[in-house]
Amino acid sequence: MRVLPYGSWPSPIEASLAAAHDGRPDHVGFVGDEVWWTAPRPAENGRRTLVRRRADGTQESVLPAPWNVRSRVVEYGGHPWAGGDAADGLLVVFAHFADQRLYAYEPDRGGDPRPLTPLSPVGGGLRWAEPQLLLGRGEVWCVLEEFTGDGPTDLRRVLAAVPLDGSAAHDRTAVRELTDDSRRFVTGARLSPDGRRAAWLAWDHPLMPWEGTDVVVADVTADGRLGDARVVAGGPGESIAQVDWTRPAGGEGWPAGGAAGEGLLYTSDRSGWWNLYRDHTPLCPRAEEFGGALWTLGRRWFAPLENGLVAVVHGRGATALGILDPQTGELVDAAGPWTEFAPTLAARGDAVVAVAASPRSAYEVVELDARTGRARVIGAAHDDAVDPAYYPEPRIRTFTGPDGRDVHAHVYPPHHPAVVAPGHELPPYVVWAHGGPTDRAPLVLDLEIAYFTSRGIGVAEVDYGGSTGYGRQYRERLREQWGVVDVEDCAAVALALADEGAADRERLAIRGGSAGGWTAAVSLTGADVYACGTIRYPVLDLAGWATGETHDFESRYPDSLVGPLAEVPARYAERSPVEHAERITVPFLLLQGLDDVICPPGQCERFLDRLTRLAGRPVPHAYLAFEGEGHGFRRASTTVRALEA
Repeated sequence: MRVLPYGSWPSPIEASLAAAHDGRPDHVGFVGDEVWWTAPRPAENGRRTLVRRRADGTQESVLPAPWNVRSRVVEYGGHPWAGGDAADGLLVVFAHFADQRLYAYEPDRGGDPRPLTPLSPVGGGLRWAEPQLLLGRGEVWCVLEEFTGDGPTDLRRVLAAVPLDGSAAHDRTAVRELTDDSRRFVTGARLSPDGRRAAWLAWDHPLMPWEGTDVVVADVTADGRLGDARVVAGGPGESIAQVDWTRPAGGEGWPAGGAAGEGLLYTSDRSGWWNLYRDHTPLCPRAEEFGGALWTLGRRWFAPLENGLVAVVHGRGATALGILDPQTGELVDAAGPWTEFAPTLAARGDAVVAVAASPRSAYEVVELDARTGRARVIGAAHDDAVDPAYYPEPRIRTFTGPDGRDVHAHVYPPHHPAVVAPGHELPPYVVWAHGGPTDRAPLVLDLEIAYFTSRGIGVAEVDYGGSTGYGRQYRERLREQWGVVDVEDCAAVALALADEGAADRERLAIRGGSAGGWTAAVSLTGADVYACGTIRYPVLDLAGWATGETHDFESRYPDSLVGPLAEVPARYAERSPVEHAERITVPFLLLQGLDDVICPPGQCERFLDRLTRLAGRPVPHAYLAFEGEGHGFRRASTTVRALEA
């Protein structure tokens, strides 16, 4: 073993290696007997392609560059594709990122995708998510987001039916609207097995979907319209994360004219935890989450099977994939090494397809046989690009924060198979603050973390108060406390590691993106804990963010995170880093995408302007702004530059 100072260890995990493995497979589904999903292509300008796994196990990318299968509905997007076995072969419909039109593609017949929806000259145009093929009707049903002006909140959202014959490709009037726009947000409609009812989620400003949503059920008329829409569950204080339909155990058919809500399956947090309900009755009451934050449309934490069982992603912190018997409440988890299942599931017969990862493996596509309980990797299989001896070994920890509250974290100590530090030296540590803030850090192999730990720098991912995975009460610790609780919890973890003798008190740093960038910036302007920090595509100006500088989805988010601007304007100024940039006294790195409409670059520019004008002494810093990048970096070249910086 060589003896070298922390931070100087030689590592084979270069930034280019981490960039090449950035992103994960997502949006799994069946097309006939085949399994399909979207996959990242960082080296191809960060686009996402469709991958098909044929029945014989072979895999291929379906769409060449520059096709980019990604929706921009609510800016974060949603499930962007659907496929089916049509009379003359497979048919796939997808949203293309560049123009946000829906396209139809017949992969086995050759030719190019053909547009199904028109362009719009107004604002951000027409956008589509959660397509569902109704081949018998010759339509695809979707969520339509339509801009009515040039402002970020000038828009409407409805459920709509798009003809598959292409007649709407240049004619907006050929798109058939299924609902009105009386609700600000809607998810895609889920049809009952007999096709006679549809269910979806809806909510309005100022609520976010993890605060309060409604389940809406409507009858599907013979001419393909939605009638008698009624709210059957949910409300302002109840978050319902997903809704679907299931058959009674044994697969019995549906009674004609059944009562509203009969056979309805949904995930609600009315108990304080997102649990699964059928016909408003809890199926497996536990202090665990069977759902999560609906950041993108079409997330699926459960999938009903044809035999009456239900596949579920569940857990407290880390997640597992299990099969639930609604009749008995018995839940049996799939065996395997995975510690995290993404919120994407698809089921066909006894087969359940998911996306899973572990601290030793990146996200891969997994198939579970619900009859045998056996799970296997069927796509995007993890391949060790470097000797696994360089991977960090995470420790799941619960720290004590202010007022004795629990703070959950994953701690990754420095690790190298052939190097140790001098015995007298303590390691530097970087606190990672996740985005959201209503989100959490998954317990998975991340080569960006390994990039640090293999060089002798520890990482602590903090699920600060407000994070998902630990019940509604933990989530609501951040209510009107953003910039306080998150900052305190991150500092508590950093200082506890130093007090334990696990970290060097003089070499603590903080890093975060989006809402995590906010936490990092607030920490540097107000807490004497960190020696330096990295701030990535952050929120820096609360007042600006609440008055037109962000997208519609989060434009009222500060109402709950900080308080209504009209009622507590001083609080917005008190907490915003842009108002206190001159307080920063330690070096920092600021990273920003120039195409970011969620956290726009103008906030960074105002922040830096105040710093240079008012700081009593020069503060070492760097500002890197990337053309062609939005909120979150997707191009390999950007990831390399940012990580090395």
